[in-house]
Amino acid sequence: MSYTYILINFFTVIICFLASFDRRIQFNRFFGKFLLSSTIVAVPFIIWDIWFTSKGVWWFDLHYTLGFKIAGLPIEEWLFFYCIPFACVFTYYCIEKFFTMDWVSVFNNLIVFTGIIILSVAGLLYYQKIYTLVTIVITLLTLCYLHFIAEKDWIGKASFVYIILMPGFFAVNGILTGSLIPSPVVNYNPDDFLGIRMGTIPVEDAVYGYTQFLLNIYFFKKITQNEK
Repeated sequence: MSYTYILINFFTVIICFLASFDRRIQFNRFFGKFLLSSTIVAVPFIIWDIWFTSKGVWWFDLHYTLGFKIAGLPIEEWLFFYCIPFACVFTYYCIEKFFTMDWVSVFNNLIVFTGIIILSVAGLLYYQKIYTLVTIVITLLTLCYLHFIAEKDWIGKASFVYIILMPGFFAVNGILTGSLIPSPVVNYNPDDFLGIRMGTIPVEDAVYGYTQFLLNIYFFKKITQNEK
């Protein structure tokens, strides 16, 4: 049981890691730059994580961890911010490398403006739920920056890939939130989120994951923009 969380991280990343060395993919060339880009994204998310954990917005059942903590977070939680993004960025890289998905870009405006409207309404209605509110604010800022300031044309493409990644999201987050195991690895204070779950997964987790995914793609692309 103490190996549960570390095994989740391991199985999330191992296939993508091994496939990185395939001569048709050669994603291993970008390991260092991925580490840099993912760290840029991980830092604010880890600070958020430490803050919420200290406030009891969520907490971890240490029976599922190795027992080592840094700043109140299990070591597995720190690794989560590298293992999950690695699998996500690798998948995006492969799909972009082998498939033409320019047609998805026509949905950029629809995705951004629909997202802004839905998130804004939800934020106004549920501002007293701190997990909901912080997730909404960070996602709104991310979408607005990528679309209106950075003027990125791949938001539709990234959103499509995120949908492709949903089975993995449900598998990983499902176990972390209590699917297939006696109790959740990650527990949430019911006063701090909407209480709407997809199976055992709070709906906020999907938005949180989407934002993290977009930011990881953005910084990875920015750092590797001069390489093929």
